[in-house]
Amino acid sequence: MTTVAVFILCMFCAVPVAFVLILTAITYVQASGNAVLFDSFAQQLFSGLENYGLLAIPLFMMTGELMNEGGMTRRLVQAARVFVGGFRGGLAYINLLANMFMAAIIGSAASQIAVMSRAMVPAMKQEGYRPGFAAATTAAGGLLAPVVPPSMMFVIYGVLAQLPIGDMFIAGILPGLLLFGAFVIVVTLIGIAQGFPQGQWMSRSDAAQALLGCLPASLIPVTIIGGILFGVATPTESAAVASLVAFAMAWFSGQRLTIPRLFSLFRRTAVNSGMVVFMIAAANVFGWVVVYEALPQKLAASITAITSDPFLFLLIVNAMLLFVGMLIDGIAAVILVTPILLPIATGSYDIDPFQFGVVLCLNLVLGLLTPPVGVGLFITSSMTGIRVAEILSALWPFLFAVAFVLVALSYWPLLSTALL
Repeated sequence: MTTVAVFILCMFCAVPVAFVLILTAITYVQASGNAVLFDSFAQQLFSGLENYGLLAIPLFMMTGELMNEGGMTRRLVQAARVFVGGFRGGLAYINLLANMFMAAIIGSAASQIAVMSRAMVPAMKQEGYRPGFAAATTAAGGLLAPVVPPSMMFVIYGVLAQLPIGDMFIAGILPGLLLFGAFVIVVTLIGIAQGFPQGQWMSRSDAAQALLGCLPASLIPVTIIGGILFGVATPTESAAVASLVAFAMAWFSGQRLTIPRLFSLFRRTAVNSGMVVFMIAAANVFGWVVVYEALPQKLAASITAITSDPFLFLLIVNAMLLFVGMLIDGIAAVILVTPILLPIATGSYDIDPFQFGVVLCLNLVLGLLTPPVGVGLFITSSMTGIRVAEILSALWPFLFAVAFVLVALSYWPLLSTALL
């Protein structure tokens, strides 16, 4: 009980999650009287970092930063305009498709929402779309980032679950397309109800120029996914090559990198990846304590007393995770709940770990757009000047679409595992 009290108190006092996990582990060791565990405490902390796959995290972060510095966002938007710009409500579809392209490069929902809010919302407002809808579409598109490979959350989950990160990326392809299709349906139905403006198709010369300008950016997902699928490179090696390609594009683009800008970029990458990696090290200690206390087995006994159906179990987990995601950052939540819930899902319900990972990551990142924390809502609001309440009122259809996709992914494992 002392351990639980320390954990809850630290969480409500907004202590950084990494320190919450470490303090909880220390409290447990002290309260249980097993002081001998302190002898291997530092070793457990360090062993959480001894994973080659963790190198992919700073490399993917740096790739996204370099793509932003190189001004690739505008080129991706122009490429999306070639494919869907002429439909009624074309700019809304462009928004979603450009988000799909960005998700295959950045891999971070919060970063993607920030970048796309600056790029798309002013353009949509100028063409007559309601500000709340423009911001909601952009924020919802950011939810593609944790599902469409490469995904930062998939890397972290793969490390914690000891799964091949390349296979985790492949497991996200169909769910990513399904989520994108659900958002397209939402935009179509809203467009019919509100009478969106008619779009314009680009001329052949403009379309060719837009696609040619986007060609360098397309090398990033091709490098990452192609290298993994054809066995040419591991995810970490693909991330290294992708960051090199992104650096070359940023260096030779119209916005040449300067040494101060490059130093600032490396500093942001180091700080952000350092925080994530430290949380993973802390999670290893926390997981060590969780296993020692046999918490998954005790929790499994409680849940299996309620139901033995894997689908109902996933529905219960989805409800729990939705609450957790509302209060805790998605990456921190993945690190926190994976050691507890994954053994139950695979051991007691025989759920495929890849299916569970896709459901877990999509559900937890949904907290970016749900009160009371809703970091993604505040990012969108600060970038666009649109009130959070106005964004949220237009966001509900997209949230229902995500809920539908989560239920489908929970019911049909093949949606996650068919390509493996």
